[in-house]
Amino acid sequence: MVRGMTTYLLVPGFWLGASAWDAVAADLRARGHEATAVELGHAPGDTAESHVSDVLDVLAAPAAPAGAPGPVVLVGHSGAGPVCVAAAERARDRIARLVLVDTGPLPDGVAQIDFTPPEAQAATRATLAAHGALPMPPRAELDAAGSSTAGIPDPLFDEVRARSLAEPAGVVLTGVRRGETDETLPKTVVACSFTPGDIRPLIDAGVPGFAELGGPDWSFVSLPTGHWPMLSEPGRLAELLAAGT
Repeated sequence: MVRGMTTYLLVPGFWLGASAWDAVAADLRARGHEATAVELGHAPGDTAESHVSDVLDVLAAPAAPAGAPGPVVLVGHSGAGPVCVAAAERARDRIARLVLVDTGPLPDGVAQIDFTPPEAQAATRATLAAHGALPMPPRAELDAAGSSTAGIPDPLFDEVRARSLAEPAGVVLTGVRRGETDETLPKTVVACSFTPGDIRPLIDAGVPGFAELGGPDWSFVSLPTGHWPMLSEPGRLAELLAAGT
């Protein structure tokens, strides 16, 4: 084992498969670490809770992740943020650090859709009613909705979208079951499409989903880019993770 090796478990957000982490994982391995990306389920019956189970199953496997001998750094992007928070709370002994990439926790049972404007919720529900799943929107729609694609070359974005996975209705419409928060677990938000200063007023106001970020166990680091840093700035993201972010 490489001296000082850390094991990272990387969890993709909405529409992305494990391959979205390929560049970050390769960079971490080149630095002497282990890195494994989780493939979340996208079957019609999957829910936010089943995604938590996907992560817990990897953590509980005898040789997982990647033969890790001890606790891992659990990293969740975007829609995987609340999933990873719940998984970390329910498998605390397997987690050394929690890192949320351009995302944050949600209160117990609160769904992703609940944190979007009413008109966006209506459009999402209409798509789900028509198709039973939510496909990855075009680039312009993502940018307009606040999920900035800045920094991603057009050919790469087109490739990622072509391989994207439609999110089942249950993943979009349901929340996760939170466990017990442990303030001894270090937690970091990597802020990409927003700044720590952007959310400070929400923390101070006690807004659900933000208030807990003001706890002593939470820290922030900035990585100015779009909402998808594993695609726009994979080397820099890997550097931050390897530095103990």
